[in-house]
Amino acid sequence: MKLRNVALGALGTVGLTAAANRLLGRRADGLDSPLDGETGTYRWRGFDVAYAEAGDPGDPDICLFHGINASGSSHEFRGIFDALAEDYHVIAPDLPGFGRSDRPPLLYSGSLYTTFVGDFLDDMTEDATVIASSLAGAYTAVAAGDADVAELILVCPDATTFEGRRPLVRSLVRTPLLGTALYNLATCKPAIRYFNTDHGYYDAANVTDELVDYQWATAHQPGARFAPASFFGGFLDLDADLGETLADLDAPVTLVWGRQATVSPLEDGEALAERANARLLVFDQSDVQPHVEHADQFVRRVVHGEEPGAATSIEIEVPGEGDPAEREE
Repeated sequence: MKLRNVALGALGTVGLTAAANRLLGRRADGLDSPLDGETGTYRWRGFDVAYAEAGDPGDPDICLFHGINASGSSHEFRGIFDALAEDYHVIAPDLPGFGRSDRPPLLYSGSLYTTFVGDFLDDMTEDATVIASSLAGAYTAVAAGDADVAELILVCPDATTFEGRRPLVRSLVRTPLLGTALYNLATCKPAIRYFNTDHGYYDAANVTDELVDYQWATAHQPGARFAPASFFGGFLDLDADLGETLADLDAPVTLVWGRQATVSPLEDGEALAERANARLLVFDQSDVQPHVEHADQFVRRVVHGEEPGAATSIEIEVPGEGDPAEREE
């Protein structure tokens, strides 16, 4: 009798888990483009890769590659996309396995994304300025060795996010029942809000309901767990010396960091800038996403080069208090 009760309890738990997974899947509606402008599809190796573009096609190209996390997408560039389109032909894809792009159950890898970045730049841009964050910054650095780029602007780039690879973690997250349940737990709205507040944004007020809702929706599209499974398992990291890779490039490199960055602390950025012989701009009052937290000033002072000059630190302008002076460090 006890054995039967245990078995029935286990079956009930499995049934409830499966039902919860199905319910969450149904609640995630189709994903709209988070950016203004025209939307299109880039066909790449069997993927339909979604992108948004805006601006005059005759203007210089600028290409935006979003960072990698369970809810990553071109939504990251919502604050700078329109402003860039005033002076550039701007194009922002959702990386394969993320956002509005296809998400087949592949074993995703860092080399796949590096190849994608290089092919996308070759096929969709000409001598582009590239803005990329976190792991996508490393993919861009490697791809730029062969692609024609005018300039790299990399926000807290990193080739390695985890120590070593964990194939069991990747396999577990990919499983239909338990893996989906664990993934749903890691990408529930309270978890998304916590991770953004704890090590995404300096100012918790920037973690809005709109942000959490969109990230939750993109994290619960069909097939959404497969690329993050490789991320959690360490398979999206690159076996590359990022400092050496950047130092070997002909294109100028600007590194952008948040002074309060936690996951990628500023000392890592300083060391990377020295090894790469790259310019480093540091935003006060910012964690790992200064281009999101201080979008207007990022466009003016990093992309357009207003005021920074040789300064390594950018003080944040507070409305009504005038423009603070740059300070050299």
